[in-house]
Amino acid sequence: MILAPAAAGPLPALAQADGALGRLLLELGGAIFVLALLARLAHRAGFSPIPLYLLGGLAFGEGGLLPLAVGEQIIEVGAEIGVALLLLLLGLEYTGRELGEGLRTGWPAGLVDLALNFTPGLLIGLALGWDPVAAVLLGGVTYNTSSGIMARMLAEFGRLGNRETPSVLMISVLEDLTNTVYLPLVGILLLGVGWATGLLSMAVALVTVVLVLLAAIRYGPQLSRLIESRSDEVVLLTTFGLLLVLAGVAEQLQISAAIAAFLLGIALSEPVADRARRILGPLRDLFAAMFFLFFGLQTDPTQIPPVLGLAVGLVVLTTLTKLATGWYAAGRYGVSTRGRVRAGAALTPRGEFSIVIAGLGAAAGVEPLLGPLSAAYVLLLAVLAPVLMRSANAIGNLIEGWRERRARVA
Repeated sequence: MILAPAAAGPLPALAQADGALGRLLLELGGAIFVLALLARLAHRAGFSPIPLYLLGGLAFGEGGLLPLAVGEQIIEVGAEIGVALLLLLLGLEYTGRELGEGLRTGWPAGLVDLALNFTPGLLIGLALGWDPVAAVLLGGVTYNTSSGIMARMLAEFGRLGNRETPSVLMISVLEDLTNTVYLPLVGILLLGVGWATGLLSMAVALVTVVLVLLAAIRYGPQLSRLIESRSDEVVLLTTFGLLLVLAGVAEQLQISAAIAAFLLGIALSEPVADRARRILGPLRDLFAAMFFLFFGLQTDPTQIPPVLGLAVGLVVLTTLTKLATGWYAAGRYGVSTRGRVRAGAALTPRGEFSIVIAGLGAAAGVEPLLGPLSAAYVLLLAVLAPVLMRSANAIGNLIEGWRERRARVA
């Protein structure tokens, strides 16, 4: 009788833990199964599944049609891994020397990108009467192309090897490099951090990025030899583990984990790069889908209607500015009209980083409209960008036809 209570005590708790784990697995498995159905639907229609993933997240998130109590931490970690894998596989398409040459020649396009796409958000925030800090945050939301969505679209539409893709990639990398200065600055504005601390953080971030880039260019072949193995399992575990370690270190240094993943990708050379692409491809697809689902789950659809009109106007304006950015950047590479339109279309989506910036502002309470406006803006562009990508060649043909007619008239 004395032992009975002690023996029975842990059993209900264990049963409850098992029950909670079972529910979590059921809901997580159900969410992945829904993603599979959405992907099947999108592929049959010949369309990118990204907008459907996002809409699925809205439907099953807080305020949606059928909210699911899926473990947010698990989905969030999976989403972060998805972005890292997307950028790793994109980096595998290029060598370190190609990137170094691109950065040396691509900085004018980076300045054009900053001027055309940060300024609209900043000016609109000020025109709305927002606090200048909130306007600076909205400028960051409109400036940053979503590396994750962009990389997925390039892969979905088979454009990784196109002539304009290096120019698109350079813009994305230069944006991440700019963010190594922008993020500490935002921290200073929001948290009241001393200027000395903020400047030190910026310096550390910039020096780290430069050193990693130089190391990727100089020591990439040696790193590839260390990863190379006859066993696909060894290559998978080594590459995936190194990816997570570098992404974690980058986040600790307030550098985008995406740029760390990209630099790892360019550091790997043939033949290990080919094997890594083949082995990691299915993992990328799984975790990338979780990223887009997580983004939708985090957005309350009831907060979107009041700011929808403003979001639409911002989408129209900044879609034009990103198209102009891509047109200019690809033109510097001697790309044709259709390729220049494709470059602009690839740059239009905003995503993970824009939401991070909006979240910082929401947490600090600088402007209540910043969060829902950013969510609506990102969602609209996530739906619009694949449509533009699909229509880019047709738009390019129209522009070329208009030019020919104008030339004949002249």
